[in-house]
Amino acid sequence: MGASPQPPREALFLEGGNPTASRRDRPEIGIIGGSGLYRFEGLTRVRSVEIDTPFGHPSDAVVTGHLAGTAVAFIPRHGLGHRLTPTEIPVRANIWALKSLGVRRVLSVSAVGSLREHIRPLDFLVPDQLIDRTRSRVSTFFGDGIVAHVGLAHPFCPALRGRLVQALGTTGAQTHSRGTYVVMEGPAFSTLAESRLYRDMGASVIGMTALPEAKLAREAELCYAVMAAVTDYDVWHPTEEAVSVEAVVANLERNVDAARRAIVDLLANRQPFAACDCADALRGAIITSPDRIPQRRRKELALLIDRYL
Repeated sequence: MGASPQPPREALFLEGGNPTASRRDRPEIGIIGGSGLYRFEGLTRVRSVEIDTPFGHPSDAVVTGHLAGTAVAFIPRHGLGHRLTPTEIPVRANIWALKSLGVRRVLSVSAVGSLREHIRPLDFLVPDQLIDRTRSRVSTFFGDGIVAHVGLAHPFCPALRGRLVQALGTTGAQTHSRGTYVVMEGPAFSTLAESRLYRDMGASVIGMTALPEAKLAREAELCYAVMAAVTDYDVWHPTEEAVSVEAVVANLERNVDAARRAIVDLLANRQPFAACDCADALRGAIITSPDRIPQRRRKELALLIDRYL
């Protein structure tokens, strides 16, 4: 989004609970910026917070501030300078850090390739379903003495999705209000056979980052939705050129401005969000007997599980 002055930095270790901050400054909305979205201009009262979590450091410092009158927290998914491959992104630390700061809703911006003729480069899609084709990523906060099974039939928050579709509509960008996002491991792009397979599976777009974000956000009881910015036709299209980094970057530069304007519009909308079940996703999901959970794990996961134990 261009250069901006470096905000003051501070360090926090967040094992559980929220850092000391006034309610007015505590961010309710988290923004995870994908390829091309490494900074978010227009923030006021900016802080850059170095956070350590039980799962290590996030992708980069978390930038907090106010945008359109709303306290927000921003993380560049791949780190400043795009240093992290999709597999290397510390997703657990990113989600934990946002939860620790008080965030309740997470907006993810993700570059994707289209698997459908009518979903064109420079369009946006707000997916309602996911297909997981990753294989090398930790996708849960649990394990090591504590087991939980959250529901994921509908992996995105319907209330947040609805508001995101509405906000994108104000930008003039062609927006598709539902579709299936297939998440591949990367970092290489698809083979032609894979791209055709995903089309046969009914997928709408393909990308590398919505998982395990969606699963971990659900375990953290956060509302989560993706603004998928379409940059290319992957490799299946008979007449369009196969996806390349150059094409992705060129279209991202055009998409990022619309994404930012949509986020500002969403934040400026003071209407209450519709009801959803995201904030109670762990209710009944922890199957391990409380007396069998190691104390070390109870302490590490206190931010998530204290209210149920």
